[in-house]
Amino acid sequence: MIYLCRHGQTFHNREGRLQGQTESDLTPLGRAQAAAMGELLASLIEDPAEWRIVASPLRRARNTAEAIGAALSLPVAFDDRLLEINVGDWSGRLRDEVRAETPALLDDPDWAFRAPGGETYDDIMVRVSAWLAEQAPEPERKLIVVSHGIAGRLLRGAYGGLTRAEVMAQDVPQDAIFRLHAGQMQRLACAPVTEPV
Repeated sequence: MIYLCRHGQTFHNREGRLQGQTESDLTPLGRAQAAAMGELLASLIEDPAEWRIVASPLRRARNTAEAIGAALSLPVAFDDRLLEINVGDWSGRLRDEVRAETPALLDDPDWAFRAPGGETYDDIMVRVSAWLAEQAPEPERKLIVVSHGIAGRLLRGAYGGLTRAEVMAQDVPQDAIFRLHAGQMQRLACAPVTEPV
């Protein structure tokens, strides 16, 4: 079984900036979302000692994974294959600016894979699929994974054998966890949180 989490909200998320593999810290809401993920997982997992947490090494995923680890008293390991897409020249730019420069992107579901100097769909699918293939088979597989919007979407696609269109149609919430088990993917909502004052 895999519990797949996306990192909590970051300042770049809030500003509408393309993060890719650049760093951006969790907002207060993002920290509350990470804590809510930890609380949900603590309620679902009977014996945390049997589980491992692995995350993208980017700070937003690292901080989210560490909040989950604190709730379960588990250490966090990191794997570069869980990194978010590299958006090349668009890194750190406002999404609206990029779309204004290239209006055709507005209707293109694959727009993120068109960044000059960035990664393609296939680049990411190869790395997340390779990571998944190395994991223990079910039922021995007991993993909590913290990744990103696009990388997590493709990881779910690799797990479920989804078509590219199905992969790109999936949502990428920061207030839910996906349980990947026995060939099924189930969305589990975290307790609602609001931006702390």
